[in-house]
This record gives sequence, C-alpha cells and structure tokens, in this order.
Amino acid sequence: MLNIFRNWIDRYFSDEEAVLLLVLLLIGFVVVLTLGAMLAPMIASIIIAFLMQGVVVRLRTWGCPHWLAVSLAFFLLMAGFVAFLFVLVPIIWQQAARFFGELPRMINEWQDVMLLLPERYPNLVSERQVQELMSAINREAGQFGQTIVSYSMSSLPVLMSLLIYLVLVPILVFFFLKDSRQIVDWAAGFLPKKRPLMSKIWAEMNVQVANYVRGKAIEILIVGAISYVCFALLGLQYAALLAILVGLSVVVPYIGAAVVTVPVALVGFFQWGWGSEFVWLMIIYGIIQALDGNVLVPLLFSEAVNLHPVAIILAILVFGGIWGLWGVFFAIPLATLVKAILYAWPKGKSQARADEAAAE
Repeated sequence: MLNIFRNWIDRYFSDEEAVLLLVLLLIGFVVVLTLGAMLAPMIASIIIAFLMQGVVVRLRTWGCPHWLAVSLAFFLLMAGFVAFLFVLVPIIWQQAARFFGELPRMINEWQDVMLLLPERYPNLVSERQVQELMSAINREAGQFGQTIVSYSMSSLPVLMSLLIYLVLVPILVFFFLKDSRQIVDWAAGFLPKKRPLMSKIWAEMNVQVANYVRGKAIEILIVGAISYVCFALLGLQYAALLAILVGLSVVVPYIGAAVVTVPVALVGFFQWGWGSEFVWLMIIYGIIQALDGNVLVPLLFSEAVNLHPVAIILAILVFGGIWGLWGVFFAIPLATLVKAILYAWPKGKSQARADEAAAE
C-alpha cells in the first residue's frame, strides 16, 4: 500500500513547479473562501479592470499612448456606471416596488385559477391537493415578506457597504489599469524564473477567460437590451425588470433560461390571460433564447470552451455553492482552469511513455 502511494506521489508531484502551483492554488482558494467578503471590493475591481483591459489594448493598437488609453477606458467605464446608477436603477426600483405591491393580487388570481382545476380535471387534481398547494404558497409568500421587512430594517450597513464600493472600486480600477504591467511584474517576481508549467497554463487561461468574461458581459447587454425593446413594444408590465432577469439568465447556461421563463410567463399570464398577446410574448421570448444560443454565443465566444454539459452544470453547482453569484458567473472559467491544469500537469516518465504509446 505504501509503495502504491509512493509511486503515485513520484508520478504526479516529483516536479517542484507542480508542487508550488498546487500550494498557490490552495492558498488562493483558502484566501477567497475565508476573506472573500472583506476583499470583495478588491476582487470586483480586478474583474472590472480585466474587462476594461481589452479596451485599453485596442486603443493602444490604434496609436494611443498608455495614459490616454487608460483615461479613455476609465471615462467610458464611469459614463456607463453613471448611466446605470441614475437612469436604469430608478426604473428598476420603481418597477420592483410596483411588482411587490401587486404581488398579493397575483397570488389571489392564481388561487382562483387553481380552484378551478378540481372541477375541470377531477381525476387528476383533488381539492385537498389544491388546498395544500395554496397553503404552501401563502406560507412561502409570508416568509418572503418577513425577509423583505428584515432586510429593509438592516439596510443601513448595506448602504454603507455600497458607498464604500462606489468610492473604492473606481479608484482601484483606475490604478489596476494604469499600473497593470508593474503589478503583474511584481507578482511574477515571487515565482521561479523558469516556470514553463505556469506559463503554459497562464497563456491558455488568459485567452479563454478574457474571451469568456468580456463575451459574457456583451451577451448580457445585448440579450437584456433586445428583451427590453421586445417587451416594451408588446406593452408587457415590468419590462425593464424582466429584461434585466433575462439578461442575467445567460450567466447560468441551460438552467438560467429555464428558470427566468417562469416570471416572464407569469407576468404575461396575469396581464393578458391566455390571449393572443400571451402567445406572442412566449413566441418572441423563445426566438430571443434561440438566437442567443445559436447565433450570438458562437459569434461572441470565438475560443470555444470545450466542456461537457455535465461538467458545466457540476461546475455551476460547486462554485456557486462556494462563492455564490460570483462563483456562478466564473464557473465555466474555473472549470476550464481545472481542465487546463489537469492536462498540463507533469507526469512521471513511465506514465508519459504509457500515454504516448496509447496515443500511437
């Protein structure tokens, strides 16, 4: 037994760089897991700076000096942020408040519809089942209302955290963009000079993560904007709120589109019933989802993430359970990182010869 374990150690951990990489990954995992809330402004700034780095690089290829490219990218970021804060947020807030105000009426209408089921389908649905379902819905609605009240009572710390984000994040993003090369060189100074394994993984992940994160941000904007225009033209209530949900649903492949269909269909049903407007809403919504999956995604993600759907769903469950929304957003890049490490990990000579023989 000891020989088997020793051989396994010699096969996969005989390389010093591999051991160092494993230690760095474990340290990073522990730091994010334990200090994630404290370092949230720093992590958010790094992500935003990473998104805007593509703009800086593009401007520099057009002949702009570094300081001008950074200034223009930062100005673009702040303009979008101000527009979001003072234009989009008030609209979403008003529609959300109106939605929660009309939620009791929607629940009552839903209960009236449910009460008709035992009369129309007595062999499939009993009155007792309907009563139990309505009791469960009322109970969940009451708990949700209590949660909203308790959240509003403790909103002062949330507002203070938001103010910290509004001040710190733009400052950190600016310096990350301005001094990105110096920061990367400083961090690389703590690593070995010869690091072929880390360089290989970094080169692969830099391209794939950049394409994924920037492509996903563009996808959210395009899908959300098109959804809002379509919903507004149809006269759907809470068009901006539902469009935001549809845009954010692309973050979670396969699952997000299915989940966000429920609020879109419910709002349409309570507004129009089973009329032609409801049918058109669902047809247009289906077309948006189809175009997103079959046209937009292949155009945006030129570097395809070669992961099985089961691996993607597993990554969403695991990383989402660990880091919440950020884990869900970065589930695919993190899964790609794991895959790249597994493929690039050095193996013992005997295992390498066996792999070469199997490949031949």
